[in-house]
Amino acid sequence: MHTIELAAALLTIDMQQGIQRLPTPRNNPQAERHIAQLQQHWRARGWPLVHIRHISVDADSVFAPGQSGAAFQPELAPQASEAVFEKNVTDAFCHSALERWLHVRGIAKVVIVGVASENSVEATARTASNLGFATVVVTDACYTFGKTDFAGVLRSADDVHNMAMANLRDEYAQLHCTAELLSGD
Repeated sequence: MHTIELAAALLTIDMQQGIQRLPTPRNNPQAERHIAQLQQHWRARGWPLVHIRHISVDADSVFAPGQSGAAFQPELAPQASEAVFEKNVTDAFCHSALERWLHVRGIAKVVIVGVASENSVEATARTASNLGFATVVVTDACYTFGKTDFAGVLRSADDVHNMAMANLRDEYAQLHCTAELLSGD
């Protein structure tokens, strides 16, 4: 059983409408449901929620500003009282005020969910840890897509996700599933 302290912020990364348009097979088809459960859990306890939105500098991106892909998925959208930070690189801490926002509120722990496991989730988790935040990644509340590796071998979304989690495990983050966090109070 894992207990989340009052000072833990839930960081929801890049859960925007554009990510739903990507045709590549993905893993964790229940990730959005788990993210919604975690958001509800945090809101019921008055714990801090932070939403990260990717705003691309590439006009052809599904995350380009001013088009529907940049908008949050309605079921995972922030409430008016919740913090929103925008990024245009993979790392939610880079070129944003996220670190300062957390420090000002005395938040020493972050719980990360969202997309993509080996991209923005992994980059943000590594930086959070390197900045001294206790870091948790919820393995079944993030997902990714199949990808061709450096050697030209197509890797499944599960393979890519599992390697990202292996990269983070213990050195950068604790890994937990949604059920563990929801039962940990």
